[in-house]
Amino acid sequence: MAEPQIFTGKNVEEAIAEGLRVLGLNLAEAEIEIISRGSRGIFGLGSEPAQVRIKPRRMNAAPPLETTVIPAPPSAEEAKPDNLVHQPAAKLDASPVSPSIDTSVAAFLPEEAEEEEKGEPAEATELPTAEEEEQLAQLASELLGNVVRLMGFEARVVAEWHEPDADNDQRYLLLNLHGKDLAPLIGRRGETLNNLQYLVRLMVNQRLHRWKNIVVDVEGYRRRRMEHLAQLALRSAQQVAQTGRALALEPMPASERRIIHLTLRDHPDVITESSGEGERRKVQILPRKQA
Repeated sequence: MAEPQIFTGKNVEEAIAEGLRVLGLNLAEAEIEIISRGSRGIFGLGSEPAQVRIKPRRMNAAPPLETTVIPAPPSAEEAKPDNLVHQPAAKLDASPVSPSIDTSVAAFLPEEAEEEEKGEPAEATELPTAEEEEQLAQLASELLGNVVRLMGFEARVVAEWHEPDADNDQRYLLLNLHGKDLAPLIGRRGETLNNLQYLVRLMVNQRLHRWKNIVVDVEGYRRRRMEHLAQLALRSAQQVAQTGRALALEPMPASERRIIHLTLRDHPDVITESSGEGERRKVQILPRKQA
């Protein structure tokens, strides 16, 4: 049987359409696994395309009931500047198939948005061995160190593996940069740091052909930011509980909104929800309705 192939697109629909076109299949004839739904990035930078794995369906095989979602960075071609601007979703053009089989792209899409943002547990993935972790740490540290030096900074890279936390659903490799005058590597609200992290993940992916959960930090900035957001969430929740009026926080990226949601998930007096679109999306804290 043919080996599955990976296809990319600006969104899942486009990735599936491209795969079906290349393989000459329609949806009923293909087994589709969504690897990543992609990301718009920050102001168009650091965007990641959607990735799907497609192979011909075995004869008499039933359509899959569930799809495993494993975030993954894009290929080098998709990461070119010309491809970093988010485009509207492309319509899927597939051949007609038997009406007895659900052929809509939505049947293959995982649940969207708020559950992930609010910190629902992710599906488990195969963990690397201690030797693989050590090799990955050495590779990622070397790549990050080279990038930082080429940017004109002198920094020492400290690599440590960490268990899942409020900002990461899976065990991850933390690369912490230490040195003098490294603030420019952080940028406004960590925007430069996030782009640097994206580049390291991309380079590691190109070497290993596998997505790895790598977090890049500068002098513990991410930990301090997480603590600040948690304190902000608690202070805001106290205000909402006292006044009985909803409060909207400033727009934040999804990773920071997630920290707010997690901090207040079990709060007895308030609930949280996100509103707005794109870069203007924000967390609202509302009084919890008493039974």
